[in-house]
Amino acid sequence: MSLTLRTALGCTEAVIDDDGGLKRFYLIADILKTDLDVVYTQKEDDFDAINWNFSFGKHLLTLCYSIYNGISLFPTQLNEASRRANEAVVELASVLQGKLMSVDMRN
Repeated sequence: MSLTLRTALGCTEAVIDDDGGLKRFYLIADILKTDLDVVYTQKEDDFDAINWNFSFGKHLLTLCYSIYNGISLFPTQLNEASRRANEAVVELASVLQGKLMSVDMRN
């Protein structure tokens, strides 16, 4: 798994797992909640996508699962996101990548 950054949404989107399924999404959501004390403020579950919003520091971010694009992380405000919110996405995605590598090595 390698972290991919893209800007197609008008902000920095970190693709955490482009082939990840629901089980992987819930693992990542649990890591955020358990290890990083994230509290999800809004959860939107559709038939082909899941978007869970949360605060990371002063920034509103979204953890997203899509059957088409995998699992990603981006600022909730998309193209109106601040530079710092975009930087927070990269920082958090890097932390998640390390934690996921540890989990994968144990399994």
